[in-house]
Amino acid sequence: MDRHAAAVGQIAASVRAFFARREPYRIFHGSTNSTRPRPAASRSVDISALRHVLAVDPARRVALVEPNVPMDRLVEATLPHGLVPPVVMEFPGITAGGGFAGTAGESSSFRHGFFDDTVRRVEMVMADGAVVDATPRGERADLFRAAAGAVGTLGLTTLLEVELMPARKYVKTRYRRTRSVQEAVDAVREEVRRPGNDYVDGILFSKDHGVVITGELTDEKPAAAKPQTFSGAWDPWFYLHAKEKTSAPAAADTPHVDYVPLAEYLFRYDRGGFWVGTAAFEYFKFVPFTRFFRWFLDDFLHTRMMYRALHGAGESARFVVQDIAMPFETTAPFVDYTSSELGIWPLWLCPLKRRGPPTFHPVTTLPPGVERNEDDMMLNVGVWGWGPEEPAKFVQKNRELENKVRELGGMKWLYAHTYYPQQEFWPMYGGREWYDGLRAKYKATTLPSVWDKVHVDPDTAGAQQRHWLKKQKPLGGFYGIYKSIQSKDYMLHRNAQWKWKE
Repeated sequence: MDRHAAAVGQIAASVRAFFARREPYRIFHGSTNSTRPRPAASRSVDISALRHVLAVDPARRVALVEPNVPMDRLVEATLPHGLVPPVVMEFPGITAGGGFAGTAGESSSFRHGFFDDTVRRVEMVMADGAVVDATPRGERADLFRAAAGAVGTLGLTTLLEVELMPARKYVKTRYRRTRSVQEAVDAVREEVRRPGNDYVDGILFSKDHGVVITGELTDEKPAAAKPQTFSGAWDPWFYLHAKEKTSAPAAADTPHVDYVPLAEYLFRYDRGGFWVGTAAFEYFKFVPFTRFFRWFLDDFLHTRMMYRALHGAGESARFVVQDIAMPFETTAPFVDYTSSELGIWPLWLCPLKRRGPPTFHPVTTLPPGVERNEDDMMLNVGVWGWGPEEPAKFVQKNRELENKVRELGGMKWLYAHTYYPQQEFWPMYGGREWYDGLRAKYKATTLPSVWDKVHVDPDTAGAQQRHWLKKQKPLGGFYGIYKSIQSKDYMLHRNAQWKWKE
């Protein structure tokens, strides 16, 4: 804790100096899982050293975690104590601080809520350099509630106290085949009501092929059942495995069951980044999408490396990466829209608890005339795939998507490209009054607003921002690979301790 206190003291002093000069700055974390364009270089406060799990308390079932601790390191620290966080973001490189300051909901969130719902306390450096604690229902509860999802615009998180729960050895994983979008939506609704399910999500491969995946924590496994893993280079990508196991006509009648080691389940989507990794094979057309090449290129096909390559190549300027919170009741019409207008498949379905406003987490409503069947649940639809190459058309498609989402009562996550003008943006989050009041109360008016941080200017968005060489296929892609190799992030997966060992 002495090292932590000294580091926070230095950070607070830097922030205090910027505040005194009324000088803007940005935060350097050392990595990112956002696809938004990165801001131009400016003066920064470096918090990349805050990357340690400081303590795990088995008696209280909490972990003290610095903000740059990624999910895989957190799980590696808690599993030896027989504990695991209730909500673990499914990409190993997503950090605890990112999960709190952003919006992080995963396949256990139908039961436990967003990641910040599992945080008991945060330590923050405020915009004036003061170091304070905030809790959900006690001291500075208003700050805690607003800072969760406010992307660092009220202060800088430097420590989190994260709840833990008992871990189990395996996740009994069941793959339920569905034959229409509405059937998949109804199946998700049904599965979240089953008390035995600890995890629920789904994949839509097409309008007539979906799979709803449920997980139950267990220490028991039939002797004849071999543990199913997904971290090895020769293992299947999870989504391909789910597709294969539900392709046979009998799959709807006899769902396939796997016993997946817990950490392998938590990070099952890392290899291939759900299915976004297939886009790399589409980009480099001369590389076949076969099991051999997925094995041969495995170092480049984990999410950390793919984010590095995506930003290095500048391809986030034309790649649609959007998570949309939708009412269950309007999800099927939304999928009809994405199918006809974007042609993006597969789609991810993930049920989550709704939170009432004011909040910067997505809040769903219902269009007039639509009757709600669930008061506290919504469905995240992950829409990830290539958009138009021409920048103006890319922005147009994103704006049309934003309009359709609003029309159907949904709301976007803020980690990705966001084009809303201010007059549209603020009413979606209950207006500026509550937020500006907190910014004044906590002396954060010198920091950029949420809109300032997430808004992408449509007039400058897209490929115009890239060097002309990056626009030339496959040169831009090779440059992205070069930048990812420079990071040496591939070593993190090679040396990961959470991977299953007999």
